[in-house]
Formats: sequence, C-alpha cells, structure tokens
Amino acid sequence: MTRETVVLVTGVGGAGVGEQILKALKLSGLPLEVVVTDSRQMSLGFSSAQHCYWIPPADHDEYLEALLDLCATHEVQAVFPGSEPELRRISADRDAFINRGIVLPISPAHVIDLCMDKHLSTAWLRDHGYVVPATTLVESQDDLASIDYFPAVLKPHLGGGGSANIMLAQTAEELIVFGGFLLASLGSFIVQEYVGTESDEFTVGVLSDLDGNLVDSIAVRRDITSGLSNRIRVPNRTSRAELGPMLSISSGVSQGQVDTYREVTAEAERIAADLGSTGAINIQCRLSEGRPVVFEINPRFSGTTSVRALVGYNEPGWLLRRHVLGEDLEGRIGYRSGLVMRGLVEGIGVSADRPERW
Repeated sequence: MTRETVVLVTGVGGAGVGEQILKALKLSGLPLEVVVTDSRQMSLGFSSAQHCYWIPPADHDEYLEALLDLCATHEVQAVFPGSEPELRRISADRDAFINRGIVLPISPAHVIDLCMDKHLSTAWLRDHGYVVPATTLVESQDDLASIDYFPAVLKPHLGGGGSANIMLAQTAEELIVFGGFLLASLGSFIVQEYVGTESDEFTVGVLSDLDGNLVDSIAVRRDITSGLSNRIRVPNRTSRAELGPMLSISSGVSQGQVDTYREVTAEAERIAADLGSTGAINIQCRLSEGRPVVFEINPRFSGTTSVRALVGYNEPGWLLRRHVLGEDLEGRIGYRSGLVMRGLVEGIGVSADRPERW
C-alpha cells in the first residue's frame, strides 16, 4: 500500500492562498494526508482535510510551538504557509522546520523580506533595469504634495494582500483626501502611477525548484471587469485617453485567459532568476507600449493556485513530487491554455468541536 504523504497547510480560511493551495493539492492526484490550520474557528477549509486545528495567529508567542507540535504529532513532511503573516513568521523561523527534516517550499528569507515591501521591491526592479510605474513613498502631507502623476494608485507598501486599503485618485484634490486617510490609518504607504488599460493586466507565476532552477511559468490575462474581480472601476475623468474609458483596480480574485504569454512570462522568469527565488513567486504587471510594467511581486503561492492546477500547472503537487517524493522531473510542466472563470462556492462548515484547538 502506498504511504500517504503528510502535508500541513496553514491559513485555510477566508478564501485566501491557503484555501487555494488546499484545492490544488486535491487536484494533484497524490495520495495525501492533509493537516490544516487556521487562526479562526469558523473556517470553511476545516471541512476539506483529515485533521483540522484552530491555532494562535502568526504574531502570537505560541504560534511556532503549535505548528511544530502538530508537525511532530502527524509526522508532517512539508508545510505550506497559506497567509502572508504566517509566511513571514515561518520564514523567520525556517531552521526549526528544516532541522526536523520538514520541506518548506518557500523563497529565501531575503527574497520574502524584499518583496513584502512594495517600496523596496519597486526600487529593486528599477535598479535592475525593469520597467516600473512612477512610485513615491508617502510618509507625510509634503510627500503627497510632490506627486504630479495621475491617475494615481494609493496602496499599502507592507503586506496588503487582496487589494486591501487601495484607492484611486484622478485629481490632486482626491489624492490629498485619500492620502490623508491612509496616513492616519497606516502611517505610510506608496503611490504608483496608473498604467495600461484594464484589458492589459496579467498575473504571472514563476515556479523554481528549491535549488533555484527554473521549472516553468504561467500567466492569466485578467478579466477585471466583473464585480468579483474588480476592487475599483470608475470612468476615466483624466485627459489620458490611452488608458481607456474605464479605470479598474483588481480585487485580487483573478479569472481570465490562461496561456504562456511569453511577452510577460519571459520577463517574469528573468525577475525570478535575478531575485534568486525558490518555489512559487507571482508578478503583477500590465503591458504598456509593448513591455511589461511591473507594479508588484508577491513571494508566495498565488490566489490563482487552484486555477492554474485546473489547466495542469500544479505548483504544490510538483514541489511535493520533486522534493518530498524525490521524483526526477525534467523539462517544463506543460499545461493547457483556456478561459478560467470563478464564482462563489457555498459550503456547510464543520461543527464547532471538529477543529481541535491546539
């Protein structure tokens, strides 16, 4: 009888990355014993695994102890962080897992730290010759007054997954109002020039093995015109007709046409190589004047992980086969192209006593 590979996925609630990883693992066809955790007791992800645990949040003193205890109890072979706070915490304490023989399919700490700060990662991209939007770190009203490019996108520079706290200013007056709110709420943030049209946005994934060798890449040409996929969609009131009649900001829930799209994936592969990323990394960009303009790098599995798995590009499954099962996997993954659409899925949560409290 084939022994099941034991994996642990954190942060499986909230329709986030952890849930996406869990869905991809189910599509992998591998015999798996899955342990899931979440910091919320009411988590739909608890209905999709053999072992479910309600644990402290990533910033809690007992978080690491909880994860390591579960790894020991279930003889976990690989841990997939499913939220950005947990990715940061697990990255900082990675030796505690590696020394126990547990595979962590994540990038090196310096890559995670750089890319988690959108201001620093944008500067890194510019310094390495990549095209980025005009970007300003805002820490005061004087910083806001110096901005002369519109439309302008205001967003957190630390974390901020799912387009949280993002705003779009088309005039200097709007910039001052929105910026004042974010200064009071966050203390600092970045402003980036809005570039390209709503039909030219891509989310690009690059997968490398844990030795840093390129495996493959994939892109989704986002359809961000639906209510599910756009955070902001307003008429273009600026004089910049080349941006199209509507200005749109993605919600982070991606759907659209999946393909190789070498006009963006080739550039993304170079970025991943220059960074030295391992595992999965995601690059958000728009095509403008024929070249990708990169506005964000996420050093983690994507919110489209299960969408990619549907067309045969299963990142968690590939990493388990290569680094846990020891399979000799050569060449690119190879996957189908196609239109992938998304919606909401309802489910009956498990009873209150099903997820055990660590």
